[in-house]
Amino acid sequence: MNENVNYLPPVAAASVEDRSQFIWRCYAHVVGAILAFAGIEAYLIQSGIAERIAQPMMQNWLLVLGAFMLASWGASHVAHRLESTQAQYAAFAFFIVVEALIFAPLLYIAYTYQPGVIDSAAGVTVLGCAGLIAVAMITRKDFSFLRGVLMWVGILAMVGIVASLLFGFQLGTWFSVGMIGFAGAAVLYDTSNIMHHYPRDRYVAASMALFASIALMFWYILQLFMSRD
Repeated sequence: MNENVNYLPPVAAASVEDRSQFIWRCYAHVVGAILAFAGIEAYLIQSGIAERIAQPMMQNWLLVLGAFMLASWGASHVAHRLESTQAQYAAFAFFIVVEALIFAPLLYIAYTYQPGVIDSAAGVTVLGCAGLIAVAMITRKDFSFLRGVLMWVGILAMVGIVASLLFGFQLGTWFSVGMIGFAGAAVLYDTSNIMHHYPRDRYVAASMALFASIALMFWYILQLFMSRD
């Protein structure tokens, strides 16, 4: 999820061929990021690194969750300010590594104690995101009006995380359900921006924003599945 990028002519003003090329380039980068993320996670788990970092991170689980959300917003925000394509790629690569490290404890626990739950959560995430992307592409509706809602809900989520740290209460299942809905709205918003608002030279930043929203959805779907098993 990120803000509209409208300081250069948007891709919506380009030719049909250029728009199609931009959109498919974005999705190719998102798929590549997901594969890179999966490869890093497999290495972290198989090498034992995930196990070594799991315990200290689990002791500060809500801080990890807050770091995850801040990383999602921060990396995408930085990428939108970088004019060089190479710099955007560097920011995207750094973000994928940070996401992999933040996910490592959760995925390690799921892999160790609840075999199969990762595949189930990944499958639901893929189906949900594919459906939302299809809605945006078929309707061609501009969902940029969701920006304000997403900002406020994101702030409320961070307030909830901070409050749970200060007062020691659990956020619970409904928080995960609400955040899945939040991530779904972010996927819809990011897909709409790819179709309507990004300049043609910002396909890396566009891909990063969509990848961040998909990762957010996967995080909470996985947590929800683990809490029910």
